[in-house]
Amino acid sequence: MIEQKSKYADLDLGSHTDTVLEKLPVEVKDWAESLPWNQRRYVLSLCYTLCASTPKLQADFLDDYTADGLVSKMFEDVDTLYRVKEYLIRFRVKKELNESDLRSYIKQFYIHSAQQARRQTDQYLESALRFVLNTEERNNVFNYILGFEFIKIVFQMSWLQHERLARLQKNQLHFIENYVKPIQHAHRINGLIVPKDERIFFAIRAYYVQLPNISYRKLIELVMASFSTEMVTHCGFSIGRHCEALRFDCDYIYDPEPEEEERFPTDLQFIH
Repeated sequence: MIEQKSKYADLDLGSHTDTVLEKLPVEVKDWAESLPWNQRRYVLSLCYTLCASTPKLQADFLDDYTADGLVSKMFEDVDTLYRVKEYLIRFRVKKELNESDLRSYIKQFYIHSAQQARRQTDQYLESALRFVLNTEERNNVFNYILGFEFIKIVFQMSWLQHERLARLQKNQLHFIENYVKPIQHAHRINGLIVPKDERIFFAIRAYYVQLPNISYRKLIELVMASFSTEMVTHCGFSIGRHCEALRFDCDYIYDPEPEEEERFPTDLQFIH
């Protein structure tokens, strides 16, 4: 009993409040400590209600509660917003990046982050708080948007179009390894493209020019399942840092008539 009492006495000596508040930014810690008792009750009620809510309710609440402020901050970064829009026009993506688009991407960003952490949707709160409090992570949303839209485009290409796109790049093997392989793997395992006569050298392979039929909702799910937020964000950063970092020629990539040598296996077609 003496040892047990001593144990509890040691716990009492430490400040549980300080331990929790030390994890907060200084401004938040000072604000929380300055609140009078009646306002502290409001904070506790909000914390309890939010933590007890279902993941979907958490996501909906956080979207409503935080998105307006985050969107206004993003609209203040006029230069970055304009640059991202220019790249989307280059990729022929019909997206205005208006308030509705940005709100949707903000919500998707922290849901994507939460899902990759433990493959559980109950991490919305943690991801959203990190997004709200971390300026650098908030700025990454523009890179995330650009990367996500580009990967969506590649997901909807035929394997022949993948080859053409890869041939445009300075580092073809890097592009294939990081983008083409994961996407073609997703095509295979989801039955979107089923290779036939893949290993027959002189076979004219119809599947290679087949366009995957993917619904919009399925497309979003596949991109989020195949690429982490870090990979998507890095993709957008790579595209945006230099105009030649990623070469994209729509007329060449989407030419409906395969050249004669494209009807048969090439070096890039065997890299899987």
